[in-house]
Amino acid sequence: MATARQLEQPATSLYERDFLAWIESQVDVLRSRQTGRLDWDNVLEEMESMGRSEKNALRSRLQGLLMHLMKWQWQPEKRSKSWASSIRNQRLGLKYLFKDSPSLKRLIPELLPDAWGDAADEAAFETGLPISTFPEACPWDVDTQLLVDWWPE
Repeated sequence: MATARQLEQPATSLYERDFLAWIESQVDVLRSRQTGRLDWDNVLEEMESMGRSEKNALRSRLQGLLMHLMKWQWQPEKRSKSWASSIRNQRLGLKYLFKDSPSLKRLIPELLPDAWGDAADEAAFETGLPISTFPEACPWDVDTQLLVDWWPE
C-alpha cells in the first residue's frame, strides 16, 4: 500500500522516482474509482509495455521450440534427453502463456516468420550445419505439430 505521503506527491514524479510506489498509488486510485487522480499517460504506457512483453515472451518461446525441433529433425544422431526436455519445457511455457492470454495464439502467424528465421540461425550456429540446411519457412503446422506432443522425424 502506498503511504499517505506518497499519495500526496504528484503521480508523474512518483512514477519517475519509485515505480512500485507509483503502481501501488495507481491501484489505490483505481480501487477507489477516483479516475481523475489517475496518471493516465504513464498507465497507458505501462499497459502497452505489458502487451509488448507478452508478445516478446511468445516470440521467445516459439524461437526456442523451433530451434530445438530443427536440431531434433536435422541432427537425429545427436538427439538427447536434454533436447527433448527443452522441447517439452518450451511447449509447457507456451501452454501457460496461452492459458493466461488466449488471444496470444492469434499472433503466431505474425511472429512465426521471424521466430523461424532466428531459430534457424541459432540452430545453424549450435549444430555447425549450414543455414541452408533448414527451410526458409516453417514446414510444420503450428497448431497440430508445434504445440502438441509431436516430434519431427
